[in-house]
Amino acid sequence: MKKYELTEETVTVFGKTLYRIRAVRDFGSVKTGEFGGYIEKEENLSHFGNAWISGDAWVYGDARVSGDAWVYGDARVSGNAWIYGDARVYGDARVFGDARVSGNARVYGNAKVYGDARVSGNAWAYGEVQVAGNAWIYGDARVFGNAWVYGDARVSENAWVYGDARVYGDARVFDNAWVYGNAKVYGDARVSGNARVFGNAEVFNTRHFFVQGPIGSRDGYVTFYRTKDDTVEVRCGCFSGSLQEFVNQVEETHGGSRYEKEYKLAVELAKVCIRLEGESR
Repeated sequence: MKKYELTEETVTVFGKTLYRIRAVRDFGSVKTGEFGGYIEKEENLSHFGNAWISGDAWVYGDARVSGDAWVYGDARVSGNAWIYGDARVYGDARVFGDARVSGNARVYGNAKVYGDARVSGNAWAYGEVQVAGNAWIYGDARVFGNAWVYGDARVSENAWVYGDARVYGDARVFDNAWVYGNAKVYGDARVSGNARVFGNAEVFNTRHFFVQGPIGSRDGYVTFYRTKDDTVEVRCGCFSGSLQEFVNQVEETHGGSRYEKEYKLAVELAKVCIRLEGESR
């Protein structure tokens, strides 16, 4: 049984005529007679499930919305994109190409998901982000701000990528890791655990960062990572700076204690484990 009809109210988009839809029966939270957004043809919105397009949202081309998914606000879904499951696409978000948004995923703000990209599970992509190529964001991952995730990159589990960060190539960011600021993670890099990679970090090899913990006075984690200048910086709690600055801070704060020994041992391990491009091993 059909759940909506095309009305005579139209908009023209790139030479295509889109029709505002109107519900012809109750389903989900939608009531009979309620107006929705715009579609080009009935193939764009399934008559099954509780899927709906509302507000001034547009779905056209060979794009499809199905299951219990919603597209609303001023969102645009086009090309061969699919929105399904319980996914939500809204705000000024754009999903196009062969992209897929599924599960309980949320894509909103000015986010763009395109190419063969996937956003699924409980993942969120929002703000000014771009998710492109064959990139996947899934699990409980969050990508926001001005971040870009593209190529064959994966961001998953509880990982966050935000700010002006870039994750691309075959890079993987997962567990509870955060990549942010102007950081770049690419190539075959793997950033995981409780790592915090940010600022001018440039990680493109599994030997470009090192995490040690729980250690120290707070039983926390210390992240050591390569910068774009081919040096090593440290992130520990509120501290961020060079190796020597970290050692100086440790001596000032924890001099003579076992915490000083723990932190300094972590520094020595980082020097051995992190491979800088200017070094020969």
